Amino acid sequence: MPTQPSKTLETFDNPRPERDYHIHMEIPEFTCLCPKTGQPDFATLYLDYIPDRTCVELKSLKLYIWSYRDEGAFHEAVTNRILDDLAQATQPRFMRLTAKFFVRGGIFTHVVAEYRQPGWVPPPAVALQHFEPQSNTRG
Repeated sequence: MPTQPSKTLETFDNPRPERDYHIHMEIPEFTCLCPKTGQPDFATLYLDYIPDRTCVELKSLKLYIWSYRDEGAFHEAVTNRILDDLAQATQPRFMRLTAKFFVRGGIFTHVVAEYRQPGWVPPPAVALQHFEPQSNTRG
């Protein structure tokens, strides 16, 4: 039986729940339909999250994203709906979904939506600098 789109998001246990770590996913083949014209809208989705107890399973995410292909949705609404569904399924410490829609009528639309677990505070960022090696030549 061929694979079918699905609204079910599966998860698996976070292998390191004691650690804050960043998961980054790029989903370059998102499509939905313009609710006004019925024409397809194309976007690349960027999912960034810090898991708590569970992580999203990739095949279920692929089938979930596929389920929007024939649905009409405004960019803002679909971005927030996807974030809500992912946050509900995984209960992450932090999640950000960036949807970069391709040009339509001369306008690019980028929508960024975030979720934070109540009480979660990110640890301070570590800024690493790049140093160039010093030349040993004398001149």
